[in-house]
Amino acid sequence: MPDAAITLYGLNISGHVHRAVLMLEMLGLPYTYVETSMESRATPDFLAINPLSQVPVLRDGDAIIADSNAILIYLVARYAPDGDWLPRDPVGAAHVQHWMSIAAGELRYGPALARAIKLLGLPLDPEPPRALAKKLFGVMDAYLADHSFLAADRATLADIALYSYTAHAPEGGVSLDPYPAIRAWLARVEALPGFVPMSRIGKAD
Repeated sequence: MPDAAITLYGLNISGHVHRAVLMLEMLGLPYTYVETSMESRATPDFLAINPLSQVPVLRDGDAIIADSNAILIYLVARYAPDGDWLPRDPVGAAHVQHWMSIAAGELRYGPALARAIKLLGLPLDPEPPRALAKKLFGVMDAYLADHSFLAADRATLADIALYSYTAHAPEGGVSLDPYPAIRAWLARVEALPGFVPMSRIGKAD
Protein backbone atom coordinates (compact mmCIF):
# COMPACT_ATOMS: atom_id res chain seq x y z
CA MET A 1 0.00 0.00 0.00
CA PRO A 2 1.46 3.42 -0.97
CA ASP A 3 1.69 6.41 1.32
CA ALA A 4 -0.25 9.57 0.46
CA ALA A 5 2.04 10.41 -2.45
CA ILE A 6 -0.96 10.34 -4.79
CA THR A 7 -2.43 13.75 -5.58
CA LEU A 8 -5.69 14.23 -7.49
CA TYR A 9 -6.43 17.60 -9.04
CA GLY A 10 -10.14 18.04 -9.60
CA LEU A 11 -13.34 20.03 -9.48
CA ASN A 12 -15.94 18.91 -6.97
CA ILE A 13 -18.95 19.13 -9.31
CA SER A 14 -17.28 17.09 -12.06
CA GLY A 15 -18.46 13.59 -12.78
CA HIS A 16 -15.14 12.89 -14.47
CA VAL A 17 -13.38 13.73 -11.21
CA HIS A 18 -15.88 11.66 -9.24
CA ARG A 19 -14.88 8.59 -11.28
CA ALA A 20 -11.30 8.99 -10.14
CA VAL A 21 -12.35 9.59 -6.53
CA LEU A 22 -14.51 6.47 -6.56
CA MET A 23 -11.64 4.33 -7.80
CA LEU A 24 -9.20 5.72 -5.25
CA GLU A 25 -11.69 5.15 -2.43
CA MET A 26 -12.75 1.70 -3.56
CA LEU A 27 -9.12 0.60 -3.80
CA GLY A 28 -8.45 2.08 -0.34
CA LEU A 29 -5.61 4.26 -1.61
CA PRO A 30 -4.52 7.30 0.43
CA TYR A 31 -4.42 10.48 -1.62
CA THR A 32 -4.47 14.25 -1.41
CA TYR A 33 -7.27 16.05 -3.21
CA VAL A 34 -6.65 19.53 -4.66
CA GLU A 35 -9.68 21.55 -5.78
CA THR A 36 -8.61 23.16 -9.04
CA SER A 37 -10.57 26.13 -10.39
CA MET A 38 -10.71 27.16 -14.03
CA GLU A 39 -8.43 30.08 -13.20
CA SER A 40 -5.80 27.87 -11.59
CA ARG A 41 -5.96 25.50 -14.56
CA ALA A 42 -4.74 28.37 -16.75
CA THR A 43 -1.53 28.84 -14.75
CA PRO A 44 1.86 27.68 -16.05
CA ASP A 45 2.21 25.21 -13.16
CA PHE A 46 -1.00 23.38 -14.05
CA LEU A 47 -0.45 23.59 -17.80
CA ALA A 48 2.88 21.89 -17.23
CA ILE A 49 1.05 18.77 -16.01
CA ASN A 50 -1.88 18.99 -18.44
CA PRO A 51 -1.55 21.33 -21.44
CA LEU A 52 -5.25 20.74 -22.21
CA SER A 53 -6.12 22.52 -18.94
CA GLN A 54 -8.54 19.79 -17.90
CA VAL A 55 -9.28 17.87 -14.72
CA PRO A 56 -8.93 15.32 -13.33
CA VAL A 57 -5.18 14.89 -13.30
CA LEU A 58 -3.52 12.35 -11.06
CA ARG A 59 0.08 12.62 -9.89
CA ASP A 60 1.61 9.49 -8.41
CA GLY A 61 5.31 9.99 -7.78
CA ASP A 62 6.81 10.69 -11.18
CA ALA A 63 3.72 9.49 -13.04
CA ILE A 64 1.24 12.11 -14.24
CA ILE A 65 -2.01 10.76 -15.66
CA ALA A 66 -4.66 12.97 -17.26
CA ASP A 67 -8.16 11.91 -18.38
CA SER A 68 -10.57 10.16 -16.05
CA ASN A 69 -10.75 6.88 -17.95
CA ALA A 70 -6.96 6.73 -18.21
CA ILE A 71 -6.75 7.31 -14.45
CA LEU A 72 -9.10 4.37 -13.83
CA ILE A 73 -6.95 2.09 -15.98
CA TYR A 74 -3.74 3.28 -14.32
CA LEU A 75 -4.96 2.83 -10.75
CA VAL A 76 -6.24 -0.68 -11.35
CA ALA A 77 -3.22 -1.75 -13.41
CA ARG A 78 -0.81 -0.47 -10.76
CA TYR A 79 -2.59 -1.19 -7.50
CA ALA A 80 -5.08 -4.00 -8.21
CA PRO A 81 -3.71 -5.98 -11.17
CA ASP A 82 -5.10 -9.24 -9.81
CA GLY A 83 -8.54 -7.86 -9.01
CA ASP A 84 -11.80 -7.98 -10.92
CA TRP A 85 -12.05 -4.35 -12.02
CA LEU A 86 -10.54 -4.97 -15.46
CA PRO A 87 -11.18 -8.44 -16.91
CA ARG A 88 -8.14 -10.10 -18.42
CA ASP A 89 -9.98 -12.27 -20.92
CA PRO A 90 -10.32 -10.68 -24.39
CA VAL A 91 -14.13 -10.58 -24.42
CA GLY A 92 -14.40 -9.16 -20.91
CA ALA A 93 -11.74 -6.53 -21.60
CA ALA A 94 -13.52 -5.56 -24.82
CA HIS A 95 -16.84 -5.18 -23.00
CA VAL A 96 -15.26 -2.81 -20.49
CA GLN A 97 -13.67 -0.78 -23.29
CA HIS A 98 -17.02 -0.61 -25.09
CA TRP A 99 -18.71 0.99 -22.09
CA MET A 100 -15.78 3.29 -21.38
CA SER A 101 -16.03 4.52 -24.98
CA ILE A 102 -19.71 5.23 -24.35
CA ALA A 103 -18.69 7.16 -21.22
CA ALA A 104 -16.44 9.34 -23.38
CA GLY A 105 -19.07 9.65 -26.11
CA GLU A 106 -22.80 9.39 -25.56
CA LEU A 107 -22.61 9.89 -21.79
CA ARG A 108 -20.39 12.96 -22.06
CA TYR A 109 -22.37 14.60 -24.85
CA GLY A 110 -25.73 13.53 -23.47
CA PRO A 111 -26.45 13.70 -19.73
CA ALA A 112 -23.10 15.24 -18.79
CA LEU A 113 -23.50 18.10 -21.25
CA ALA A 114 -27.13 18.68 -20.31
CA ARG A 115 -26.05 18.95 -16.67
CA ALA A 116 -23.21 21.34 -17.50
CA ILE A 117 -25.55 23.57 -19.48
CA LYS A 118 -27.90 23.86 -16.51
CA LEU A 119 -25.35 24.08 -13.69
CA LEU A 120 -22.86 26.36 -15.44
CA GLY A 121 -25.30 28.38 -17.51
CA LEU A 122 -23.66 27.47 -20.80
CA PRO A 123 -25.23 29.26 -23.80
CA LEU A 124 -26.27 26.03 -25.50
CA ASP A 125 -29.59 24.37 -26.32
CA PRO A 126 -30.10 21.63 -23.69
CA GLU A 127 -32.59 19.63 -25.74
CA PRO A 128 -30.14 17.77 -28.06
CA PRO A 129 -28.06 16.43 -25.15
CA ARG A 130 -31.22 15.55 -23.24
CA ALA A 131 -32.48 13.62 -26.27
CA LEU A 132 -29.16 11.78 -26.51
CA ALA A 133 -29.33 11.01 -22.78
CA LYS A 134 -32.78 9.48 -23.15
CA LYS A 135 -31.62 7.36 -26.10
CA LEU A 136 -28.60 6.15 -24.12
CA PHE A 137 -30.62 5.46 -20.99
CA GLY A 138 -33.14 3.47 -23.00
CA VAL A 139 -30.34 1.21 -24.21
CA MET A 140 -28.78 0.94 -20.75
CA ASP A 141 -32.10 0.21 -19.05
CA ALA A 142 -32.91 -2.58 -21.49
CA TYR A 143 -29.47 -4.11 -20.97
CA LEU A 144 -29.51 -3.77 -17.19
CA ALA A 145 -32.93 -5.39 -16.99
CA ASP A 146 -31.07 -8.67 -17.59
CA HIS A 147 -27.65 -7.86 -16.11
CA SER A 148 -26.54 -6.75 -12.64
CA PHE A 149 -23.59 -4.74 -13.97
CA LEU A 150 -22.52 -3.35 -17.31
CA ALA A 151 -19.59 -5.47 -18.48
CA ALA A 152 -19.55 -8.57 -16.29
CA ASP A 153 -21.41 -10.33 -13.49
CA ARG A 154 -19.58 -8.07 -11.05
CA ALA A 155 -18.62 -4.41 -10.90
CA THR A 156 -15.86 -3.34 -13.28
CA LEU A 157 -14.35 -0.09 -14.49
CA ALA A 158 -17.32 0.18 -16.85
CA ASP A 159 -19.66 0.77 -13.92
CA ILE A 160 -17.36 3.37 -12.37
CA ALA A 161 -17.05 5.20 -15.69
CA LEU A 162 -20.82 5.36 -16.25
CA TYR A 163 -22.08 5.89 -12.72
CA SER A 164 -21.54 9.57 -11.92
CA TYR A 165 -23.17 11.34 -14.86
CA THR A 166 -25.98 8.79 -14.95
CA ALA A 167 -26.77 9.29 -11.26
CA HIS A 168 -26.69 13.07 -11.66
CA ALA A 169 -28.64 13.24 -14.91
CA PRO A 170 -31.68 14.80 -13.16
CA GLU A 171 -29.51 17.88 -12.48
CA GLY A 172 -29.52 18.38 -16.24
CA GLY A 173 -33.25 17.93 -16.61
CA VAL A 174 -33.20 14.21 -17.46
CA SER A 175 -35.43 12.19 -15.14
CA LEU A 176 -34.45 8.65 -14.18
CA ASP A 177 -38.04 7.71 -13.30
CA PRO A 178 -38.63 5.89 -16.62
CA TYR A 179 -35.57 3.64 -16.08
CA PRO A 180 -36.11 1.22 -13.17
CA ALA A 181 -33.23 -1.06 -14.17
CA ILE A 182 -30.82 1.88 -14.20
CA ARG A 183 -32.01 2.98 -10.77
CA ALA A 184 -31.48 -0.54 -9.41
CA TRP A 185 -27.98 -0.60 -10.93
CA LEU A 186 -27.14 2.76 -9.36
CA ALA A 187 -28.14 1.33 -5.98
CA ARG A 188 -25.86 -1.67 -6.54
CA VAL A 189 -22.91 0.61 -7.33
CA GLU A 190 -23.68 2.75 -4.28
CA ALA A 191 -23.59 -0.39 -2.13
CA LEU A 192 -20.02 -1.26 -3.17
CA PRO A 193 -17.37 -0.97 -0.43
CA GLY A 194 -15.67 2.42 -0.48
CA PHE A 195 -18.42 4.24 -2.38
CA VAL A 196 -18.61 7.98 -1.74
CA PRO A 197 -21.15 10.38 -3.27
CA MET A 198 -20.05 13.28 -5.44
CA SER A 199 -21.02 15.67 -2.64
CA ARG A 200 -18.14 14.29 -0.56
CA ILE A 201 -15.39 15.29 -2.98
CA GLY A 202 -12.83 17.46 -1.24
CA LYS A 203 -14.52 17.26 2.16
CA ALA A 204 -12.79 15.85 5.22
CA ASP A 205 -14.51 13.07 7.16
